[in-house]
Amino acid sequence: MATAEMPAVAGRWARAPFYFNSAAHLIRIGREKASNLAELLEALQVCPDESIFQHTFQTLGEHHFIREGFSNDFAHWAFAACNEVGLAERLASIDVREFTSIAALRQRLVDLVDAYLKQNPRARERSAFEPFYFSASELIVIPTPFVGRNLAEFADGIRQVSLHSIYYHFIDARLRLKLNSNDFSLWLEHELDLARLADRINRIDIYTSTLHDVRRAILRVVQSAL
Repeated sequence: MATAEMPAVAGRWARAPFYFNSAAHLIRIGREKASNLAELLEALQVCPDESIFQHTFQTLGEHHFIREGFSNDFAHWAFAACNEVGLAERLASIDVREFTSIAALRQRLVDLVDAYLKQNPRARERSAFEPFYFSASELIVIPTPFVGRNLAEFADGIRQVSLHSIYYHFIDARLRLKLNSNDFSLWLEHELDLARLADRINRIDIYTSTLHDVRRAILRVVQSAL
């Protein structure tokens, strides 16, 4: 049954279409490098926002899921290269869903590493087995033939596009949108006046879901309104 917010949603035309894009990522190595935890702490404070995003949010796309193991590259390096299990666990405990700005996420990383080094000063200058190279992605946007002019066409596009497209619009978009939303939700809210639907999609868990799971969850939300 349609709600008051969504009368005859399936036939409602959007003010502007949703153009599905895909994307390729070219990884570039930045200027910052850490050979020990002291250098990691220093680099975390000065590296570009894109590097913080790369080593936390981008991890979700590179590994597709993080149900096991460490949830970000910093935690993995602290464990595998520095043998600092306690720090790795603290860094892995960071839940990216809590943050609405890269600045706040950066500060949490800095605070955790700084507090750990104050408690474990001997770990500060101990050489890692291998350096941590800060990197970021150069994004190459690739148009697709899929377009959504209404909710039904949007659902069809979600079914057919590649996972690279899902990732671009649902995870990559968060850096462009200051972590506050995603391309799908913005379109639903602004072009179809479906604020509740947009909010439900924005709440889909990107932290413990594979990209396949994300696609299925988006489709369930959209189909519930059709």
